[in-house]
Amino acid sequence: MKFDRQLLSNFDWSLLAFVLLICFVGILNIYSAGFSLMASGKTALYVKQLQWIAVGLIFMMVSFSIDYRIINRYAYFIYSISLFLLVLVFVYGYTAHGSQRWIVWGGFSFQPSELMKLTIILALARYFDNHKIKKEGCQLKELVAPFFIVFVPFLFILKQPDLGTALILLLIFVSIVFFVGIQWKSLLLAIAGTIIMVPLAWHFLKDYQKERILTLFDPEKDPLGAGYHILQSIIAVGSGGVLGKGFLKGTQTQLKFLPVQQTDFVFSVFAEEWGFLGGVLLIIGFLALILWGLKISLHSRDLVGTIISFGVTMLIFWEVFINIGMVLGILPVVGIPLPFLSYGGSSIIVLMLGMGLLMNISTRRFLLKP
Repeated sequence: MKFDRQLLSNFDWSLLAFVLLICFVGILNIYSAGFSLMASGKTALYVKQLQWIAVGLIFMMVSFSIDYRIINRYAYFIYSISLFLLVLVFVYGYTAHGSQRWIVWGGFSFQPSELMKLTIILALARYFDNHKIKKEGCQLKELVAPFFIVFVPFLFILKQPDLGTALILLLIFVSIVFFVGIQWKSLLLAIAGTIIMVPLAWHFLKDYQKERILTLFDPEKDPLGAGYHILQSIIAVGSGGVLGKGFLKGTQTQLKFLPVQQTDFVFSVFAEEWGFLGGVLLIIGFLALILWGLKISLHSRDLVGTIISFGVTMLIFWEVFINIGMVLGILPVVGIPLPFLSYGGSSIIVLMLGMGLLMNISTRRFLLKP
């Protein structure tokens, strides 16, 4: 594969800067969250996160270097591999905290459901590029195939169980469908069908998942059980005040009152130490990244690039929206990581692959004819 030197001259340095800046904030945050445990002799999580970011940057450059149109040709093949890995989880998967989500190989663990988030975007982009949509939008029958593209992995991930990731797949699907367009009649029928399916979906939820949703409306009903996560998170965020308690000085964090503070509740750690002002600045940073992604989608020269860049941007948006809403107690706790801040190798690598695709599309628009 020959590397085009024009890619470097048109490289999207702004997008890279956004990503690295948020990753830097994430490293500081994970350092603080694990500060009280550093005397244990184990490798600090912030060091592991740095290693994952370094690996992720390599994957980013790989996904940047290969023309996204070539990647699009193999979208269904990539989807098949991701689906196979999801099935493999149930055979050889590693179980932790009651969920069977990870495949362990060579001392490393990987979560295939994270990869499926990106794979779904590629598969949907391939489908809608092959099936040109009319200006008035999709009919319901035209959405049957893409729905099943999403629904099959949705069921596998829900079985693990991982409600949060399964929800992200559906939100990406809905976002892309609205983006390409849907006829009003089909939209109303889809909404009616969704309303009818809600009671059935509730029946298939695990008891602890139902409890998390019900706890949202009254977390103090079980403050030491189902409501503990939400209450401690709200206390941490509120105790930060306007300017925060300062780096490494968050009591909820350092005294370990805040649960899973290096993964799902990293924003609570950040808000306690940096306060309302810091939280707003972090959200502005995410907003800048999201708007930049939408800009890339808007200026893409073809439908494939437009849908892929929009899908990756929506992945970031929904994860930020749900995670922050979750830690503030306005959304149920469903285990969604905060992009680039939450600890986790699978999440970082997949996000970096997504950022590489965004850079890929952003850079190659200068090389494609209008």
